[in-house]
Amino acid sequence: MTGETVPETLDRLGPYRLLRRLGEGGMGVVHLGLDQEGREVAVKVLHPHVAADLKARDRLTREVETMRRVRSPRVAEVLDAELTGATPYIVTRFAPGRTLEETVLSDGPLSAREVIRLARGLSEALIAIHAADVIHRDFKPANVMLVDGDPLVIDFGIAHLVNATRLTQTGMFVGTPGYLAPEIIRDEGITQAADVHALAATVFFGATGKPPFGSGSFEIVCYNIMEGRASIDQAPPWLRGWLRAAFAVDAGARPSAQGLLAMARSLDPSVTSFQEGPPARTGHTRRLDTVQGSGQVPDGTRVLDGSVPDATHVLNGAASDGTHVLNGSTPDGTHVLNGTAADRALDDLPPTKRTKPASEDSYSDLLPPVRY
Repeated sequence: MTGETVPETLDRLGPYRLLRRLGEGGMGVVHLGLDQEGREVAVKVLHPHVAADLKARDRLTREVETMRRVRSPRVAEVLDAELTGATPYIVTRFAPGRTLEETVLSDGPLSAREVIRLARGLSEALIAIHAADVIHRDFKPANVMLVDGDPLVIDFGIAHLVNATRLTQTGMFVGTPGYLAPEIIRDEGITQAADVHALAATVFFGATGKPPFGSGSFEIVCYNIMEGRASIDQAPPWLRGWLRAAFAVDAGARPSAQGLLAMARSLDPSVTSFQEGPPARTGHTRRLDTVQGSGQVPDGTRVLDGSVPDATHVLNGAASDGTHVLNGSTPDGTHVLNGTAADRALDDLPPTKRTKPASEDSYSDLLPPVRY
């Protein structure tokens, strides 16, 4: 919000008095205005050079039609529009506050409670958007306002109706690179699953202050997106499972907006914790993502994929008491599956090698390969 006063030559549009500029994007400038009853509204005015483009006007028309189809307290409501005059504009409900992008860049990442509130609120907005048979296509931190801590989706500038004629040429795409879904970059059929991917990227930014797929060159960011290489380890551990599901490279593997909300309602930082603390058994024991596993070390900590002294990786128990191990390395190099380290139940299997150290284990190798 710049607080810049609107020039004398543009202090009124139709029945609206323009007070100051709120922000500017590729398609136009948003002003704070007053309607005839003195209520504050947001007036989005197309740039002159954009207004001269018939396709841009068509895009603005689609924006109005799209937003009027969506009914949700999490989505800015369209109040009025003038699309045929010399200065096309639309009027929406004014949302006092800052964008998510402004908030995080100014104050730092959100707290755990605020991240959960953001994830749930955006999921509710996405449910309403998809229920109107709409694909938003531009979920990102700059298009989310925080109003008293709750998110409000404010811009449908490049949204389109499902199965509508595409506005971009073949081989081109519209959107912010760091928040695009893989299928958009590959110029494949775009579904509502693309919004799920972008929504998760937006929440990731709120939680970490960083884009999930890096901030390097355009090519590097796109490569990371298509390969599913999100920096999930930088997010809070309790949020990682939610992010992994939404960041699936295969659009069909991602949850729906309803599923995303159901998962967001289950997010609880107090249930999952990440500890790198004093060893429970020996100086070599490590605890990673201590959740969901039912095995316990002497201090009661649950261990998932923790390394015990013999390099055995333990799932759902401890190696010393005959617990099943998954992909654990015994001294002779044999990997044991669903057996015990003590009795070498699967010693007859040929030795295998890990392709990376245990500390680098992740779920990224479970993602389907990407075809370019």
